[in-house]
Parts: sequence; structure tokens; C-alpha cells
Amino acid sequence: MSSCWQVTFFPKAPVSSEFENFMENYFEVSAQNYSDDENDEYIGYQSGSFDENAMNQYAHETGVVLPPYKIEFLESNNWLKDYVIKFDPFETEDFIIYGIHEKQAPKSSKIPLQIYAATAFGSDHQTTRSCLKGLSELYHQGFKPHKILDVGTGSGILSLAASKLWPKAKIIAVDIDEEAVLVTRSNATTNEAKNIIVEQSDGYKASVVKDNAPYDLILANILARPLISMATDLQHNLAANGYCILSGFVDDQSDWIISSHQSLGLKLKKLYELDNWRAALMKKV
Repeated sequence: MSSCWQVTFFPKAPVSSEFENFMENYFEVSAQNYSDDENDEYIGYQSGSFDENAMNQYAHETGVVLPPYKIEFLESNNWLKDYVIKFDPFETEDFIIYGIHEKQAPKSSKIPLQIYAATAFGSDHQTTRSCLKGLSELYHQGFKPHKILDVGTGSGILSLAASKLWPKAKIIAVDIDEEAVLVTRSNATTNEAKNIIVEQSDGYKASVVKDNAPYDLILANILARPLISMATDLQHNLAANGYCILSGFVDDQSDWIISSHQSLGLKLKKLYELDNWRAALMKKV
């Protein structure tokens, strides 16, 4: 797996589901770089030759209007390793997170988590760091959940962290994206997190989610609109006196997110702030 072509798209507004399908179907690997102004970058990787006209033709045939983009050729002996799954190790709270390209865990007194990101990115995003901080604080406060639900698990990093903190808990990790499910399963095996069940689900709809409810802790690091649309489902699936950690929204969306959950009987315990991104720790009372 040698050099590749990288196409970076710069949409000026939230993209359509058709564009997301285009990225997934046309490129070998696709990724998303998050931005705190919601103007995210979308990146496609393609090995071998690349035909710009063919890309535009495929977009036209599938009814997709491409946003502005930039094409680059990346020299590499292994582009997947060097450009897609590689990230620098980072420490946060109780954990040190490092990629599968590292031969061994970096020296640290913290709990190591080895992550294969693939197309399920976000492991080093501001919201992930805030969610990890929330998990650590709950742990050090003596909180001991028996059942945990991770909605929109992505690379599975929050489920993995929860597994290390509470190895006796039953953890259900779900994502609507099949690739995220496969990545999380792989990461769970790599980190010997045997108490995680990973399944595909559109939010709370899958039977595995319903059959294991209610949950003492629900994690939802997604985006503002899905958080709002699934607020009632969260309330129904969260046990009395249970906690949830909500993230994936920016500062000017905080009141919207918090008030929609407060109206359902949840109480804000703490708001985490990192750059313009926010995460809310709430409790069902």
C-alpha cells in the first residue's frame, strides 16, 4: 500500500446525506476533520491513479454538487498508516491514547488505550477529551455504573475508557455506521475490553439497546441536532439517578442542548469547555 491521492473538500454549510454517501462510496477511505464553526473538512483517499473528471462525473450521476476541493498527491510507502490512522499519543485525565502504528505503549503511569481510528475519526477531538474528563471525574467520585450505553461510539474510545474504569460493567456500544462498528470491535479486542458489546443501531432503535435498558450511564458524543432529536429516547433509557455525558456541540448551542434535556427531568451537573466545544454532564433526578 504505497502513495495515494488526497482530495480535501471545504463545504461552506452542513453537507447532505447524499454527499456523505458519495464520500463513502467513491473513495477507498474517507474522513472528517471537525471544526468548531461546523464547517468541517471532508477528506477522501484514493490509491493508484486518480481521474478528477471521473470523480466529477460520478458526483453528477449521483446528484451531488461538490463543494470546493483541493487535490494532493501524498508520497508514502504506506499511506494508510502514514496519513490516515497515524496520530501522536496524547494524555488526558486517567488515560494515554496511542495509535496502532506505535510498536508499544508510551511510558506513562496512565491507563493505555491503543486506538485504530480508520474512518471512524475523532479520538483526539476536543469533545472526546471533555467526555474522558467527565468519565474520570465520575470514577473518582465513587460512581459505579452496572450498565453503560455509548451512542454514536465512533472509534469506541469512550467505551474503552469506561471499560478500563469499570471492568465489571456491561457496556453497549452502538453506531449507525457499519465501519464504526467494525473499528470499535477491533479496538475492544486490541485493548482486551471483554465487557463491551458492539452493534449497529440508529440511535436507540436496535433491540440490543432496548433489551439492556435502563442504563446507569449514557454517553452521546455526536452532534447538536441528533442530541436534541434523541433526548426523549435518552430520558427513557436512563435509569433513575443515572448520569449522561452529552457532547458534540459548540458554545452557542449549549443552552439549546441543556434546556431540552432539563425539560425532561435531567439536571446539569457540570459543563466542560475546551476551545469552542462543549460537553455536559447531566443527571436524571
